[in-house]
Formats: sequence, structure tokens, C-alpha cells
Amino acid sequence: MPNNELFLHGWSVPRLIGAGLLAVVVAVAAWTTVYTVPAESEGVVLRFGRFSHIVPPGLHFKTPLGVDDVRVVPVKRQLKQEFGFGTESSSNPWQSSPEANWLGEKTMVTGDLNVALVEWVVQYRIDRADQYLFNVRNADATLRAASENVMREVVGDRTVDEVITIGRQEIESEALQKLQALVLSYTMGIKIDQVQLKNVNPPEKVQASFNEVNQAQQEKERAINVANGEYNKSIPRARGMADQTIRAAEGYAKKRINQAEGDVSKFSALLAEYVKAPEVTRRRIYLETMASTLPKVKRKIIVGDDVKGMLPLLNLSAAPGQGLEAGAAK
Repeated sequence: MPNNELFLHGWSVPRLIGAGLLAVVVAVAAWTTVYTVPAESEGVVLRFGRFSHIVPPGLHFKTPLGVDDVRVVPVKRQLKQEFGFGTESSSNPWQSSPEANWLGEKTMVTGDLNVALVEWVVQYRIDRADQYLFNVRNADATLRAASENVMREVVGDRTVDEVITIGRQEIESEALQKLQALVLSYTMGIKIDQVQLKNVNPPEKVQASFNEVNQAQQEKERAINVANGEYNKSIPRARGMADQTIRAAEGYAKKRINQAEGDVSKFSALLAEYVKAPEVTRRRIYLETMASTLPKVKRKIIVGDDVKGMLPLLNLSAAPGQGLEAGAAK
């Protein structure tokens, strides 16, 4: 075939090169047209570098050859930032600062001009992907600066004792509210889920002394609780005993009153009978008294009016317990 260097089966070399380049362009265009957004993310589409729209998770198409650019933002993943410490092998590059900065981050001045070492964690989510990408230059770096600023403000309003012991929950709540308000004012597209204090300690040089003071306070609280327990146990018991004594006294008083009223009634009835028959009543009273008294006497000696000498009649050698019931006179 003539001019085989210029023709190959009816195709010239330039036409073959052009066709190859066209095929490559078509393949690249087809490859860059299709993209996938993961399930926990959203895709922010930029057209010629400007924000166009947001696409949900799934398979999508875009204008190829660099016209459209897609940035995937994990909007359903909970992210966190650590201050004063760091977790190894974290996927978020903004999760913690370099180790050389940890001491500076956690060293804070309290409201009573003392120093506390405060380590904390901020957990957040990306609420608006477009605001997160474009409203501030670097949302993660801005969030770290805002978190540190808010925590220093909250800690600076409290004493070192409140920061280290009793005020932790209040600090977390106030820091969460202030940080969320600050993030909303910057329209960063971020929602703060939680602010959590981790380790809060005094400086190492005074930590031993602070531990001793803290232990003394705990012992004081323990002693107060024990005393309150004893108080709560003793007072009801004393009140119960007092009520029991009062009830017994009231019962005894009622018994004595009833008994006295009965004796009065009995005496009144007896007096009425005595007025009617004095001699009979007197004798009956005497006999009733003797009947109730004599059975209680173990040795009885009955002496008549006409007995002149009593001594020979007594059996002085009688065994104890044996009654002497012989009549001394008839």
C-alpha cells in the first residue's frame, strides 16, 4: 500500500491520534461524571468554584471536566475536640492539638487568682454543610479557639474549690450554652452536643497539699453525716419514749381517778347504810375487815376477856408455822 507511513487502513496517523485523545477525554469525562456520597454524609456541589447545591447520600452525576466539584461533609457523624490531652490514632486532624500545647491549653486562672489544670472534651456535629465550609475560613480551628475562650471565661468566674470539686456540672452546663450561642453567632453550621470536663487538678507542686485539704473536707462531711444520722435516730426514739411515758402516766391517772371515784361511791353507799343502822353496819365492817386480815396471819392467839394468866397456855416450843389456835378462855 503506498504511503503506508501516512495511512493505516484508510486512517491517517493524525486522525488516529485525535481519535485516541477524544476517547481518553470521553473516558475521563465519563469517569468524573459519576460520584457517590456515603450514607453518613452530604455532598456540597461547587460549580466553577461557587456553591451550587447540596446532594443527599447515594449515587449522583455532575458536570465533568472540572466544571462541578463535590466536597463530602460527614453531617451525621459525631465529632469531638480534646483540650489539654489527646487520643492517639484519631481520624479527625483537629481533634487535639500538638502535645507541646497541652499544658498551655489546660492551665487556667480561677476567680480567686489560683491555678487549675482543666482538661475537657467538646462533642459536636455538622448541622449545615454549606455554612461549615464557607461561612468561616476553618470551622474546626475556629471551634477550638472558641471552646478555649469560653472555658477560660467560665472557669475564671469561679473559685478553685468550685472548679475542682463541687462546680463541675455547673461549669459543663454553662460552657455548653455559651459555646452554642457563640457558634450560632458565627453561623458556623455546627451544633454542640456536649461539653464534658475530664481531669481537673491543681498544679503538681501543690497537689499533695490540696489532696490533704480535700481529704479533711471529706472527713468533715462524713462526720456531719454520721452526726445527722445519730440525731435522726435518737430524736425519734426519745420522742417515742416520751410519748410512751405520757400515755402510761395518763393511763395511771385515769385508773387512780376511777378507783377514787369508786371508793367515794362505795363510802357514800356505806354511809347511807350506817345512818340507817349504825351498830349493824359497824359490826359488819369489823367482821369483813377481820375476814380479810386474819387469813394473812400465820400464828393466831385468841384471848378472851376473862383470861387472867396467859403465859401457861402458850406453847413456846411449837414449830414455826404452826398456828396456836387454842382458846384461852371459854
